[in-house]
Amino acid sequence: MKYIISGKNIDVTEGLKDAIYEKIGKLERYFTESTEVQVTFSVEKDVQKVEITIPMKGTIIRAEEESNDMYVSIDLVEEIIERQLRRHKNKLVERRQDVQSLSQAFIEEEVEDDEDGIQIIRSKKFAIKPMDAEEACMQMDLLGHDFFVFRNSETNEVNVVYKRKKNQYGLIEPEC
Repeated sequence: MKYIISGKNIDVTEGLKDAIYEKIGKLERYFTESTEVQVTFSVEKDVQKVEITIPMKGTIIRAEEESNDMYVSIDLVEEIIERQLRRHKNKLVERRQDVQSLSQAFIEEEVEDDEDGIQIIRSKKFAIKPMDAEEACMQMDLLGHDFFVFRNSETNEVNVVYKRKKNQYGLIEPEC
């Protein structure tokens, strides 16, 4: 794997690089040699955060974890990445999709049942009222939800607004 390691508000030390090579290196058996791993360390106040992004054909494996110790954050993010990889592999094998980003040994490994599999336990139908994005954000806040689906009154397209960290909002619009 090819590592791209960077830091925001932190100097990336050899110790941090070694920890990444050791922890994420355990996952090398899952990938081809050309797979790129993007690692970003950041520090804000007392919060030590690690973000790992692994772009693959058709998907992106991504995780971020924060704690008060960078090495603990690395351990936590490694567990998440490994769990996501197993889920992704199981999905690919079930659907017989293209698995060229994964190593042959990992593909041939016995498929375990994933007890964390996705199960839809509830579905909802509702009328979508035309409104602007600001009104949709207010509706979302009134309902206490993290996202809200609405029909944009300006474009007549279905959009989604969602809450981000620190009381910020995001808008998802379809690409035509």
